[in-house]
This record gives sequence, C-alpha cells and structure tokens, in this order.
Amino acid sequence: MSSLTESIEEYILKLLEERESDFVLLRRKDIAEYFGCVPSQINYVLRSRFTPELGFLVESQRGGHGYIRVTRVCFSDPEEKINHVEELVGDAVSEQEAKRLLGNLQRRGLLSVRERLIVEVVLRFLGELGSTLFDLSPYKRDAINAEVLKRVLRSLIVA
Repeated sequence: MSSLTESIEEYILKLLEERESDFVLLRRKDIAEYFGCVPSQINYVLRSRFTPELGFLVESQRGGHGYIRVTRVCFSDPEEKINHVEELVGDAVSEQEAKRLLGNLQRRGLLSVRERLIVEVVLRFLGELGSTLFDLSPYKRDAINAEVLKRVLRSLIVA
C-alpha cells in the first residue's frame, strides 16, 4: 500500500494527464478533504514532489477563493532547457546536490543514464582533486562543481 504522500502525488499527476494540459488548478481544502488529511500535508507534497528541479512550477493564491496551480515545465527549444538547468544549478553546488539534480534530470528525460554517470564521475574526481591536491575550501569546490556542471549540461542539451 502506498503512503499518503505518494497517493496525493499520483492523484495530482493523474489530473495533469487527464486534462491533457500543462497545468491543473487545485484547491488545497478539496484535496485534503478527498484524502482525509490536513491541508499542510498537501503543502508538503507540493513542496517535495512538485519542484522546479523535478519539472514543475507551483503557484498558490491564498484566501477564500484561493487556488493552487501546478504547471508541468515544457521546453520547446534547447535555449530554454539550458536556462532552466543553469538556474537550477546556481553559483555553487555540492557533489550531493549535483547527484540529486542529475538524477532528476535523468528521470525527466533530459539526460541518459550513461550521461548522468559520466558527469557524476567527473564531479567526484574534481571534488577529490579540490580537497586533496589543491586544498580548496568547500565553497570554492562547490563553485567549480557548478561551473563544470553548467558547461557539461549545456553541451549535452545542445547536442
């Protein structure tokens, strides 16, 4: 039996598929009543399962006529993909954060398994060099990781 979090996630994904659109409008209260849970559980699902790195944007309008808009991020040209990925990476990224990001990009079909593994090996090697041979601070290592990650992903996305 799946957990409540997984059930709510599946429900929202099913709504997106059924509507055949890139977004769905929801009411937190209605979903909480449907699943017999508190509205904060819906917030948790939205924050953890519908993030930009997983390919979703969530807008929320609070109040009596409030709504939640869950939008699936779709890219029509490579430049949009590159901008999205560079925004996700940011100026500094740890090896662990990079692995999580790469896994999410693979699940979304933006990277193959092979590409993800190659990039992970490169980042691990850079981390080892940075900490042992060059004795760089963790922040500098994370900044180098981010720059390398952006450059490699840019090449993979354009190709």
